[in-house]
Amino acid sequence: MGHTPHQLAEEFPEHAERIHDLKQSDAHFAKLAEDYHELNREIHRMETEIEPVATHIEEDARKKRVALKDKIAVYLTRPASA
Repeated sequence: MGHTPHQLAEEFPEHAERIHDLKQSDAHFAKLAEDYHELNREIHRMETEIEPVATHIEEDARKKRVALKDKIAVYLTRPASA
């Protein structure tokens, strides 16, 4: 399938190390990141028509990805000790 766009390290390149650290140290963040990655791969399969779906289903999935990304962004903008 090749490269899947919108990986967290690409979306937040300035936080790549923090993403890695939080995946290891914070179970809630690790779950958010895994949910994001699973949904992102699913959307990529929809976009490349490996798993074609109706437009509204793809749009709903994209909205869910944005919501997860927003939650992840909150984690990444917190002070490291929070």
